Amino acid sequence: MKILWINHRDLKHPHAGGAEVRLYEIARRLVKMGHEVTVLCENVNGLPSEEVLDGIKIKRMGNKISIHVLAPLYVKKHGHEYNVIIDDIAHAVPWYSPLVTKTPVIAQVHHVHQDVVHIELPKPLAWIVSRAERTITKVYKHFIAVSQSTKEELVKRFNINPNRVTVVPNGVDLEKYKPGSKDQRPTILWIGRIKKYKNLDHLLKAYKIAKQKISDAQLIIIGTGDQEQEMKKLARELELRDVYFLGKVSEEEKIRWMQRTWIIVSTSTIEGWGMVVTEAATCRTPAIAYNVPGLRDFVKHMETGILVKLGNIEQLAKTITWLLTDDNLRNRLAENAYRYVQQFSWDRVAEDFLEVIQSDVQWNYR
Repeated sequence: MKILWINHRDLKHPHAGGAEVRLYEIARRLVKMGHEVTVLCENVNGLPSEEVLDGIKIKRMGNKISIHVLAPLYVKKHGHEYNVIIDDIAHAVPWYSPLVTKTPVIAQVHHVHQDVVHIELPKPLAWIVSRAERTITKVYKHFIAVSQSTKEELVKRFNINPNRVTVVPNGVDLEKYKPGSKDQRPTILWIGRIKKYKNLDHLLKAYKIAKQKISDAQLIIIGTGDQEQEMKKLARELELRDVYFLGKVSEEEKIRWMQRTWIIVSTSTIEGWGMVVTEAATCRTPAIAYNVPGLRDFVKHMETGILVKLGNIEQLAKTITWLLTDDNLRNRLAENAYRYVQQFSWDRVAEDFLEVIQSDVQWNYR
């Protein structure tokens, strides 16, 4: 089967995130199964317009704006050469492939952006993007959602028939992510793009409170983003000690910190899945997360982690203090998370993903 997968970025893009990890992990396994996968994405300085990465054919063109014109033009001209097209709607604005080709198209949705765009974008642009996202109901027949929360949001926000949405969750590399030795110091880890909706400022404020009771604690922050300097400024204003902004790190260093840390914290307003939480679980590191779509899919309250009300910084601080000081609870949650995550291997995810797209192709050609 020949598959065209459209996404803003590929794994080599400097701003690649969880959506690109998912694309790469599934696509390379589909290639090993004997299928042909072509990824169409935006170009970046220093990368070739075409290359092959682990058997995946990469075609780069345009920039983050012009790709929305160039991708439909490519599909209109070459769509018939593929058996199925994946429109990966990782950044709210659809690709609209069904409007220009008769080839079966499936929309993959990570999370619904209706609230996030109003946090991240200027008002006029936020209005345009939110309107564009709402059009997916009429443009696409079938959807893949990366979590049950995302499916529920699609049904609730856009009134999409739940039978049109299949959940294929994110996975984790169970060979790469493994438990390791914990740091001697109580260590808190935060990983992600430093964006407004990720609410790193909430953790910094909560850490200041927790630090009063756990003086030897340290906070490790991995990631970059347009709010990075603002967050560093806030850390200085709060006179925080033992906070380390590591920026973008290698995969190996990220894994080492996941192994060393005592807890990982996720403060996002919304996530598609919260991939770093599952990766940390594979390293026997439990999570504290906001009780929001995408994070509560894996973080089961008091079973695989602890959920906190969105924006409740006092509760977040108390929970961090509690989990860092209660060894028995932390070890129990870590073990539960480790056992639970074993079912989310990328091999299984790729098989489920393939089954969905094959069914869709068969359905279209009935």
